[in-house]
Amino acid sequence: MQHYVSLKDARGRLFDGDLLLFRRRPFSLGALIAIAGRGVHSHAAKVAWWGDEPFCVEVREWYGGRAVTLASQVRRYSGRIDVFRANPKFRWKHYDRLASVRYMRRLAGCDYGYRGVLTASLLHLPVARLWVRPTLDDEQIDRRPPFCSQAVVMAERLAGGVDPVPHLADRLTEPTDLAQSPFYEYAMTLIR
Repeated sequence: MQHYVSLKDARGRLFDGDLLLFRRRPFSLGALIAIAGRGVHSHAAKVAWWGDEPFCVEVREWYGGRAVTLASQVRRYSGRIDVFRANPKFRWKHYDRLASVRYMRRLAGCDYGYRGVLTASLLHLPVARLWVRPTLDDEQIDRRPPFCSQAVVMAERLAGGVDPVPHLADRLTEPTDLAQSPFYEYAMTLIR
């Protein structure tokens, strides 16, 4: 069940490193991503505070890596941005949320990983599943630019110190995989 909260009221409950999962819009590229991933989320990003303003740091199709105000995204996607608390009960004591956010900030200006999205989505095809086994090895470095959920999981694993989806390679992680991870807990859905 969704818990709708205005951005104004949510400001005191948003933390650096919180996960932002965007719900799909009908008839969009995001809808295809969400459907292929067997979920409702089509995009992943993180919250980063700069001074007294919450930002959305992301790697987004058509734009690449960027940081934009969270307010601008809530205006555009009101009721479609779910906030998930990273490391909710501090179960992972060594998790470094600030390092994870710094990693995401450093991705600003990078290209978007269109080939990576295509590769991950092709593994959902029945014929491909017969011939190709998805890799579980995070150590296989992908030299291509990351896509949204790949960037988030790399920030968590490489900088934050926790792999939120340990049985799946970063380059195959989709927004739905993050939503189902015990490392995150749904907190609210942002509205204007």
